[in-house]
Amino acid sequence: MDAPLIETTGLRFAYGPIVALDGVSIQIPDGRIGLVGANGAGKTTLLKLLLGVLPSQTGTISVFGIPLDRDMLGIRSQVGWMPEGACLPPDQSAADFIGYAAELGGLPVRAARQRASDVLGIVGLHEERFRKMGEFSTGMLQRAKLAQAIVHDPLLVLLDEPTAGLDPEGREEMLDLITRLDEFGINAVVSSHVLTDIERTCEWIVMLDGGKVLRTGPLTDLSTPDEVEVEVLGDAGTVAKLVEAAGATVTVEGPTLTVRWEQGDAFDLVRDALVEADAGVKRLGAKKTTLEDVFLSTGEEASDG
Repeated sequence: MDAPLIETTGLRFAYGPIVALDGVSIQIPDGRIGLVGANGAGKTTLLKLLLGVLPSQTGTISVFGIPLDRDMLGIRSQVGWMPEGACLPPDQSAADFIGYAAELGGLPVRAARQRASDVLGIVGLHEERFRKMGEFSTGMLQRAKLAQAIVHDPLLVLLDEPTAGLDPEGREEMLDLITRLDEFGINAVVSSHVLTDIERTCEWIVMLDGGKVLRTGPLTDLSTPDEVEVEVLGDAGTVAKLVEAAGATVTVEGPTLTVRWEQGDAFDLVRDALVEADAGVKRLGAKKTTLEDVFLSTGEEASDG
């Protein structure tokens, strides 16, 4: 069995009296992983621990199946880091800085310059590569930060709020770039509080709240495909009573019913109830559960527990 891309056990970190991570144990496979949670949930702290920038206080961390404390420099050489805040020198050109980053990654000078040119082309900055980065727009700066994170051809890149400050067009461009990373054999951990960005780009989810793991798993496993949503033409109340009598759970919002039935096919149940109530239907389909729905419901369950 292949080792997880990232594994932590009992990870705890506190800034004085403020606990940022509290008993975080996760196993993450290869691919594009979404690290989600509200601001202050512990996302950036976890990324910095994975890099070894912050020392772990309690618990263990392994990356690529290797304990971080055994070979931190070796692991870090295979990891790219795109921080959320400003980190680019405004008086340098993108070509100079990304080339320098490639040299730090171990490439000879000439190869580093060529690699920088290639990567700047990938992120859409080829024509602007000789401009000083102090003249860049926010979108260009974000793409330059991504370029420096991948210029040394890492196995894993950690992206902290990669769409922060971007307009809708810039956001789409960044999300497209993230989804392309696997073409180059690069795994990605994408930290964001914008859940729709994670839905768009990622295959696996780690949900954090208050430094604890709320939920982790494949994105497809976090939805609820057994729920049916129907907009009734006619007496929606009668339809609701009929499906409830069969043991289904029903949420009523005006003429729209959301039906969950664990004893069989909810579509068949709703169809039969519509016929019996002599009601028409305006819209019928599987309820699309968003990542936001899952996050909110999981948080409520944790609070109730």
